[in-house]
Amino acid sequence: MQLVILAAGMGSRFGGLKQMEKMDDHGNFLLDYSVYDAKRAGFDSVVFIIKKAFYKEFKESIGKRVEKIIKVDYAFQELDDLPEGFKVPEGREKPWGTAHAIYAARDLIHDDFIIINGDDFYGKDAYDVAYKYLAGLPKGSKGQYANVAFKACNTMTENGAVKRGVCFEENGFLTKLVESSIEKDGDMIKCSPLDGSESFHVNNDQLVSMNLFAFNVDLMDRLKEKFPLWLKENINVPKSEFLIPTVVDELVHEGKATLKLLSTSSVWFGVTYKEDKPAVVAALKALVDKGEYKEGLY
Repeated sequence: MQLVILAAGMGSRFGGLKQMEKMDDHGNFLLDYSVYDAKRAGFDSVVFIIKKAFYKEFKESIGKRVEKIIKVDYAFQELDDLPEGFKVPEGREKPWGTAHAIYAARDLIHDDFIIINGDDFYGKDAYDVAYKYLAGLPKGSKGQYANVAFKACNTMTENGAVKRGVCFEENGFLTKLVESSIEKDGDMIKCSPLDGSESFHVNNDQLVSMNLFAFNVDLMDRLKEKFPLWLKENINVPKSEFLIPTVVDELVHEGKATLKLLSTSSVWFGVTYKEDKPAVVAALKALVDKGEYKEGLY
């Protein structure tokens, strides 16, 4: 099974890979911990989806480390990677979104896989849960997807609101995902939907999505089908994005897929705000000191 890492936006957000935040004394990023955790869970290869302009720097700073323990491939998310008959509209600069990022790896994804963000720490249990789910499916399964969700209280920062997908389920399957800005509000968590609808409160154990999805390989054919259809409707809409939660939601409502909601006990780490870094560095060091990670990883 494959680990697919969405990292095309990392260089842009950090002002170049040299400015990415190192999280330990060995120069490792959060992404290094993700690969390490996925490898020991059972995943046997990784596909980094990056911008072609950052390939050399990415390979030298990250690739050369992780290729010591796992097979590595690179896919490039570029604006002009469009199906035949389409071209980039004048003035378009924003990437086409997370579903397009996965589409960019269509020649490299050949097995069931999970996707993660390149700049989040998901924790060992999250990968174990994802691997166990995929490994437990009958060989050749199609459309039996899953989202590994976190307790909201395990995804918060003390330094402000964070964006999360608030999960609603029925009989263990995800029925609705409300993309929201969430923040602590007394003993509850306040969720403000990004579409501007009325805010609501949930308890600390509410499950939220951190963009860790588990997919059967048939998703690649679905993306090839849906991307041209999406482009016909949205290619000239400024800043429009072909997003994986939207694609999965469509497939579920079309009866072509189900989305199992899985929970993890892992605690998320991330540097949403620059003030978050000291706490993240300390938390990782504590995990190393407890023996959950090897000193230096590689």
